Amino acid sequence: MSRKPIVAGNWKMNTTLDEARTLAEGIAARTADVDGVELAVFPPFPWLVPVRERLGDTGVQLGAQNCYIKESGAFTGEVSPWALAGVCQMILAGHSERRHIFGESDELVGQKVDATLSAGLTSVLCVGELLDERESGDAIAVVERQLAAGLANVTTDLLQRVVIAYEPVWAIGTGVAATPNDAQEMCAAIRQWMAGKFGDDGATVRVLYGGSVSPDNAAELFGQSDVDGGLVGGASLKADSFIAIAVAAATV
Repeated sequence: MSRKPIVAGNWKMNTTLDEARTLAEGIAARTADVDGVELAVFPPFPWLVPVRERLGDTGVQLGAQNCYIKESGAFTGEVSPWALAGVCQMILAGHSERRHIFGESDELVGQKVDATLSAGLTSVLCVGELLDERESGDAIAVVERQLAAGLANVTTDLLQRVVIAYEPVWAIGTGVAATPNDAQEMCAAIRQWMAGKFGDDGATVRVLYGGSVSPDNAAELFGQSDVDGGLVGGASLKADSFIAIAVAAATV
């Protein structure tokens, strides 16, 4: 089965309401420029509905940046995947900022994956190593540990709604991207691990690269055989650069 590339924009805690609407409109107006690539955007929670309205029927997927693990209850400030199911199609789980700023454990990330899938949505599981973990030679072991916990309860029949995003923590927001060889090595290791756990079905799960992706380096990164697109941070906050990255994914 061929793997359709994904280019997803994680807006993080950026944009006002007007900025979010304008950005969504700019992306919606350019989707015809991109053929054969799935586009997705992950705005802040308050802007999900306004962004969905601006995206209209363009086919751009809408995602949430986070969720809680319960369907409902007394969890002030949290958002349920079951509530999000009426609004968006995807939810991030385990982004490095959630792990390292907010202290989310591998096990909690796995519970978020489970809740997202149970609610009928696609889970984008983020994995990646710290700089000292890479320098010590433990990068692959760290990512495999995160995969094992994140996908502990996932069954083969749910894999069509799983995406993996490899984001080396040392490359996120730093302007220093992993080399194409680094990205390929880790994405290939992820695919090998997935095949080992899930068989042939595991090998077809899409694996994205994230971490200072830009229009300048996107084609070389996405040209690697095991990189199926990108989870884009800062460059996704401008429609022109986001679409340029998507065009790069479509042309490799």
